[in-house]
Amino acid sequence: MSDPDRSLAITPYGVTNPTDPREIAAPATIIVDASGHEAGRIESSDFAERPHEDIVLEIVRSLGLPPVVQPDPTAGTPEAGKALMPLGSLRAYFRGAKFAAVAMGRRFPVAEENAKAYAATMDRYIEAVGEMRARISG
Repeated sequence: MSDPDRSLAITPYGVTNPTDPREIAAPATIIVDASGHEAGRIESSDFAERPHEDIVLEIVRSLGLPPVVQPDPTAGTPEAGKALMPLGSLRAYFRGAKFAAVAMGRRFPVAEENAKAYAATMDRYIEAVGEMRARISG
């Protein structure tokens, strides 16, 4: 989320990173209910640590809201721009990130658990890319 003046989420939800002199937000996922109140918070140690989607969905489901039905998105013709990575390159990119994390975890045992969690996230991303490519071509 972009919050350049820190008034929308960073200050109201208290996620200013106290160790960053720029006062940027600390990595966090905050689930907000329909009335705007915080229903859940998952704080991360850095930008690369993401909560597993099952944890986020569990919090959302606990709100007891009725499901929203919407039509499936219509896939257009993807066109890579100057800053975009082509979909066909994402799988290799995520595999590289996964194996870099595995290597770092082996070199630095103190970081092994974090490296395994990051590698598992990359596995989920790799699977999602495969599913996306199947939907687009099928």
